[in-house]
Amino acid sequence: MGILDHHKKIETHATLLLVLSFLVVTIGGIVQIVPLFYLDNTIEKVEGMRPYSPLELAGREIYVREGCYVCHSQMIRPMRDEVERYGHYSLAAESMYDHPFQWGSKRTGPDLARLGGRYSDDWHVQHMIDPRAVVPESIMPSYGFMMNRELTRTDAEHIRDLMSVYRVLGHPYTDEMMDLAVSDFFAQVDEFGDDVTERYPGAQQRNFDGQPQLTEMDAIIAYMQMLGTLVDFDTFVPDASR
Repeated sequence: MGILDHHKKIETHATLLLVLSFLVVTIGGIVQIVPLFYLDNTIEKVEGMRPYSPLELAGREIYVREGCYVCHSQMIRPMRDEVERYGHYSLAAESMYDHPFQWGSKRTGPDLARLGGRYSDDWHVQHMIDPRAVVPESIMPSYGFMMNRELTRTDAEHIRDLMSVYRVLGHPYTDEMMDLAVSDFFAQVDEFGDDVTERYPGAQQRNFDGQPQLTEMDAIIAYMQMLGTLVDFDTFVPDASR
């Protein structure tokens, strides 16, 4: 009862409560912030991570535009149930080229951090056109209109400009990547075109939606099929010092 009596005194004394609360928050902040000044980089470098290809970046822009993060997160927490369902927990490095990141705060649908390669392109096309055709309990709206939205050279030039902005922010886009951005934008849906994987290892190059023209559907599927595929978690060893 003695301790509780003292606690009651703190709760009923506004100034004392304010001072002690400030001290607690200050100590907690120092414990969290000070160690960061002794790290050269707060994001562990992970082999395999690279900036988005032009078409993947276009797909990500569409993903953000449609607000997909509202129902789908892209962050697997280091908890047993999440790891067993979705795969290896998310690494900070996997979001290092995201502006803004797509971690999300709610899951109406499943997490998408390890979506790449789990389903075929045809499955994704059908899912976007009629979600309930492949997932009967889904409440996701249809995005079939993307099949009819053709991407043009103007869209490619916009993505090249966006890449130049990200380059200023520190993304490792090379001069070659910038010079070939427009051609790579279209080449990624042509398996017989220039090899985009030379500049973007792990990029998937094929006709994603089965149509002769390049569409928003191609772009968003190219983006989703890449998610979670760049890091080889069979060989990944976390840095114990972090």
